[in-house]
Amino acid sequence: MSAVKSRVYIESTIISYLTAVPSRDLVRAALQQLTRDWWATRGQYDLYISQFVIDEVSGGDPTTATERLAVLRDTALLATTANAALLARDLVRAGDLPPKAMVDAFHIAVAAVHGLDYLLTWNCRHIANVEMRGRIEGTCRSHGIEPPAICTPVECSKE
Repeated sequence: MSAVKSRVYIESTIISYLTAVPSRDLVRAALQQLTRDWWATRGQYDLYISQFVIDEVSGGDPTTATERLAVLRDTALLATTANAALLARDLVRAGDLPPKAMVDAFHIAVAAVHGLDYLLTWNCRHIANVEMRGRIEGTCRSHGIEPPAICTPVECSKE
């Protein structure tokens, strides 16, 4: 009997850190390595993305964008539903996220509406932000939706 796998939404920053040229900045290099270490365990999870992830990782240098898209090849694509769009708008309207972070609101909303367990990100400004987390969770719950646990690769580990 196999265990049920946790369902994880992979936000764009994870793919960026995973595929980036190793940094000479010690902190960034450490985050890149932590991302690669987590990615090596991805078989323990069911992975999901949205069109917003594809759009974000498709930008920039075409060769690098192709590399980023390649690592997502076997990742399930979630639809952006009307409920997700409404929740994203309300996350911004309620002040949980600033207007410039609308795409971040959509990452949260898509993961929440589809009932995923985790949203994996390195975006600590607008998504994995301890000061915003409670408000984000409250807005999701006001829509009758249980939010995913928002975490970094350090926090989302089965080891």
